[in-house]
Amino acid sequence: MRLSEEQRRVVKVATAECFEPSATVRLFGSRVDDNKKGGDIDLLIETSLNDPALIAAAHIRFVSRLYREMGEQKIDLLIDYPGRRQHLPIYDVARAQGVRL
Repeated sequence: MRLSEEQRRVVKVATAECFEPSATVRLFGSRVDDNKKGGDIDLLIETSLNDPALIAAAHIRFVSRLYREMGEQKIDLLIDYPGRRQHLPIYDVARAQGVRL
């Protein structure tokens, strides 16, 4: 996994504080593979929040916090929540291939 222990800690704490303590976060994509170089930080957050306004606000707080604590970099964020109307295959890929932080 190509995230430092400190980066993993920042992501986990930000997930709990920006979304909710029971939210889970998974790293997926190229950063899971130690043999690859570069790449975005691809994250899947699963939350029980279901109000779109609350989810959007949490998303903004989360990304802002990561930028502040880890420096600005490319972060791709998927957020899954109850009642999601559109279920894209990337969510299944992120769950299957992702590593829970």
